[in-house]
Amino acid sequence: MKSGYVAIIGEPNVGKSTLINRFINTKLSIVSDKPQTTRNKILGILTEGDYQCVFIDTPGIFEPSYELQERMVAEARAAIRDADLLVWLVDPFFKPEKFPAKFIKLFDAKRLIIAINKIDLVKKNDLLPLIEKLKVYNPEEIFPISAINGDGVEDLKKAIMERLPESPFLYESDQISDQPERFFVGELIREKLFLHLKKEVPYATCVIIEEFKEQEGRKVYIRATIYVEKNTQKQILIGRDGRFLKKIGTEARKDIENFLGRDVYLDLWVKVKEKWRKDPIFLKELGY
Repeated sequence: MKSGYVAIIGEPNVGKSTLINRFINTKLSIVSDKPQTTRNKILGILTEGDYQCVFIDTPGIFEPSYELQERMVAEARAAIRDADLLVWLVDPFFKPEKFPAKFIKLFDAKRLIIAINKIDLVKKNDLLPLIEKLKVYNPEEIFPISAINGDGVEDLKKAIMERLPESPFLYESDQISDQPERFFVGELIREKLFLHLKKEVPYATCVIIEEFKEQEGRKVYIRATIYVEKNTQKQILIGRDGRFLKKIGTEARKDIENFLGRDVYLDLWVKVKEKWRKDPIFLKELGY
């Protein structure tokens, strides 16, 4: 038996969540085309035969500028410390000189694999100079992959499994995450905000599941509050005659029903909490 923690690390928007979703073959982590979509450390558990790999989806590594970002980066730092193996995900346009050096120091004494994602965007020969640059970090292997279409992912997964330490399983074999259902419900709502809101507005939003009530013979009742930092953002989120909020609710409800496998009544509210991203007490309530 082999089992261990594998941290997927890298800069924002390199495809960490997409890769874990492909490994697990389930949509655990939300994705969007905006950086810093992932805020929490999320475990994705893959059990195959005598192997159990606990993938840690981490917030992107970057230089933080406010309290929420500080906590996001701290999550990534903790994941590196706790992991048995690191998978450093980069894209073909990665600039090693711009990656925070203080994080590279955390790689010391850790088994390291580097994966170059999004190879579908470039010609294979264009990867050779980057591969040479990445060798300076002494990875055990470098894998060109495309998480979006699966190219090279099976070879990467096999290499990861082979490097897991001998250990009993850390979780039940049918478990795919350590987070409760209501966490993923909140994330699915937040994903729609990141998909449809522009500029700074999605970053000023957070979601709290206020009520999650299962009723026999009836739809699951979910009441969620979306917090923003300004009244102008609240107006944008609600939209004219409530149309934008209705759109968010309709799309989120469909995904939540697919995730839960049950019919859902989703009751969405919008409230203003000024400067919540800089409020340590409120962030703690949110679980950051």
